[in-house]
Amino acid sequence: MGFMNNSWFQPPTLILTGIPGLEAVQIWMSIPLCTMYLIALLGNCTILFVVKTSSSLHEPQYIFLSMLAATDVGLSLSTLPTVLNVFLLNHRDIEFHSCLTQMFFIHTFSSMESAILLAMAFDRFIAIRNPLHYTVILTPPRIVGMGLAAVVRGVILMAPLPILLKRLPFCKDVILSHCYCYHPDVMKLACGPVKVNIIYGLSLVLCSFGVDSVFIVVSYILILKTVLGIASEGGQLKALNTCVSHIFTVFIFYVPLIVLALIHRFGKFASPLLHVTMANLFLFLTPVLNPLVYSLKTKQIRSAVHKVFKVRSNILK
Repeated sequence: MGFMNNSWFQPPTLILTGIPGLEAVQIWMSIPLCTMYLIALLGNCTILFVVKTSSSLHEPQYIFLSMLAATDVGLSLSTLPTVLNVFLLNHRDIEFHSCLTQMFFIHTFSSMESAILLAMAFDRFIAIRNPLHYTVILTPPRIVGMGLAAVVRGVILMAPLPILLKRLPFCKDVILSHCYCYHPDVMKLACGPVKVNIIYGLSLVLCSFGVDSVFIVVSYILILKTVLGIASEGGQLKALNTCVSHIFTVFIFYVPLIVLALIHRFGKFASPLLHVTMANLFLFLTPVLNPLVYSLKTKQIRSAVHKVFKVRSNILK
């Protein structure tokens, strides 16, 4: 969908992409996608509800978990309109400024999630390294401050992205690689100088996701060192067991994010299906699996969910 004479312009709309070569069955793909959105929204809202209503969960670990759930809800809602439009209604146009707005929210919530995962790693480190001072160090004001810092950092770092893109001329095809707006994907359509965009994009990746991941690794090295100092094997396993859910969450967040970034940076000859697969894993893996993992793995969450639904069913009777 090119434009005559490669005229420089800011396109009124961009074209989103579903699954290349499988356009005929995309409506059927909307069924599992709707199911995943429902699981993500219902699961994370349930986590938020049980943490808020259960006094036994008013502890730092579960407050951080509720922050993570709120971020996952925001990420899901940011992508839901365009994903369902493409797969369910086959509406692939998105207005240029709407695209930039969606891109800002997707990247902001991703940065916030990374910061909250770091806060949760710090929480596990304090709980294992210094359990007697756990609630003294992680006081409610400090927890709120860490949450606000994640929000402010995400907004400040990601706000320049749409501004830097808006200054560029676009004279190439306006077809994106995904069913949502992603910064490297939009940037590659520009025909103006994108050096500033590339440098800033790499800088914010290093300053947010890069720094967070390094500190998460350092936290777990220190946690492992502390655990190995515990005399009993049972004590070691009990301490490590409190970290399993968080380790799994870190893995499912960072792996698709890194692979998607590498595909956009180096995967010029990669299959379009690989682009779509990794993009959708980045969208759905963390919001869908996080509430399931914590509900299945954490006894306190499981008990609180069961208690809440039991009380609700008794009221309805």
